[in-house]
Amino acid sequence: MLEHRTSSERIAVQDPRQITAYHAHIYYDPATSRREAALLRERIGELFPDARLGRWHDQPVGPHPQAMYQIVFRPDQFGPIVPWLLLNRCGLTILVHPETGDDYRDHAEHALWLGAILSLRLDVLTGRI
Repeated sequence: MLEHRTSSERIAVQDPRQITAYHAHIYYDPATSRREAALLRERIGELFPDARLGRWHDQPVGPHPQAMYQIVFRPDQFGPIVPWLLLNRCGLTILVHPETGDDYRDHAEHALWLGAILSLRLDVLTGRI
């Protein structure tokens, strides 16, 4: 970890090379927006065949407070995929986070939100209740 010094304090700077992958969690409502989520998923699969499309979760799972599926992609795919999601998210909320080996920090501190920011159930990642 690199350190950056300013006046009298030290700030730890993390090396982005520790990112092994990215996750994009596509949130939807099974009753009202599953169709949009399915269209988005289909288009992502066509345009980015190297991205892995995860299972549908019509109920909250893990730290995720509502229905979602995830897309896993390599760091070198961030440039093409994330701007495409920015412009084509169909009004859906999307959480993009790195995979660094620290699930809590990846979801809580390293998160990039497209659309509304949802309250994640972070206690699931820490073991705290």
